[in-house]
Amino acid sequence: MRIEEVQSTSKKQRIATHTHIKGLGLDANGTAIGMSAGFVGQAEAREACGLVVDMIRQKKMAGRALLLAGPPATGKTALALGISQELGSKVPFCPMVGSEVYSSEVKKTEVLMENFRRAIGLRIKENKEVYEGEVTELSPEESESSTGGYGKSISHVVIGLKTVKGTKQLKLDPTIYDALIKEKVAVGDVIYIEANSGAVKRVGRCDAFATEYDLEAEEYVPIPKGEVHKKKEIVQDVTLHDLDAANAQPQGGQDILSLMGQMMKSRKTEITEKLRQEINKVVNRYIDEGIAELVPGVLFIDEVHMLDIECFSYLNRALESPLSPIVILATNRGICTVRGTDMTSPHGIPVDLLDRLVIVRTQIYGPIEMIQVPISCLIMCSTFLCRNAFNVCLLCVADISY
Repeated sequence: MRIEEVQSTSKKQRIATHTHIKGLGLDANGTAIGMSAGFVGQAEAREACGLVVDMIRQKKMAGRALLLAGPPATGKTALALGISQELGSKVPFCPMVGSEVYSSEVKKTEVLMENFRRAIGLRIKENKEVYEGEVTELSPEESESSTGGYGKSISHVVIGLKTVKGTKQLKLDPTIYDALIKEKVAVGDVIYIEANSGAVKRVGRCDAFATEYDLEAEEYVPIPKGEVHKKKEIVQDVTLHDLDAANAQPQGGQDILSLMGQMMKSRKTEITEKLRQEINKVVNRYIDEGIAELVPGVLFIDEVHMLDIECFSYLNRALESPLSPIVILATNRGICTVRGTDMTSPHGIPVDLLDRLVIVRTQIYGPIEMIQVPISCLIMCSTFLCRNAFNVCLLCVADISY
């Protein structure tokens, strides 16, 4: 049986600054609900972003972008992430800062194009024969080593899989045991094993263990239905940049020079336009055949006034491209000089690009919202059981009320 090593494309979710943002917190009429979906205040901005989401769904935002303008710490990044969550949980969200484009090794336009392609997802569907279920047993069987001596080697691994309809015990090759260890599979996890290639994929933790708390935001999934052995449609989410990076890396040989070259840290190099065009051809063929589906994501550029006139002219062209994500810009500047020129413009953005933008303004938090912020932190900390942060928030609430 041929064994392939499949690198997981799912990103590990940890508790971060904006983990609690689950959407824009709007009702059916598009009106902002007070403290909802992780948001506090900014009702007008949230309602405006809700209208932008409706425009995106109706395909009326083509060639345009969104600008979030307001003072620092008023939730501009949170609003951008809320728009991404409203469009769907699997929609790619790529944040970057305007100053990231300046590098001595890579062109500014290359950095922008790389982030554009990070924000465009590709959903690939394949029909495969798999064994799927909740792991009930995982026991490697050892035998005497074939090389002699006192060492032992794993001869096979016995794994038990359970679904709603029944259970099955499988005897697997020892090479699959390495894939199980790499995916950090434990009893109680929901996994699937491809019958042809032997590739192992950890789907998540069974929802029967949802009462256990951990500092990692674990993804809980229901126990699979049907039989353990089945034909299943496998859906894999990748970005266009993942495909670019995978094809740009040369496949080195096994000789000592190749191995040393791979170990040495090389300079960051640009991905050629020719390679991107070849990948676009393959992607378009997959889309035409119905194998893949394009998922435009959200590209969030913070501190957009740090970009210069060359970057703005490139953004003008990139917004008109058929492979363009939803671009959200954010700035905290008023009228200032456009970088690289002598002219002044609102938000430091040239007028020709400013005409393409839908501008949403955020406001400074008032006294009532300043009290609501620590209360929402208390709710979030009690959800994730962070005892120290919970105590800090209690002190904040006490100070504000005092």
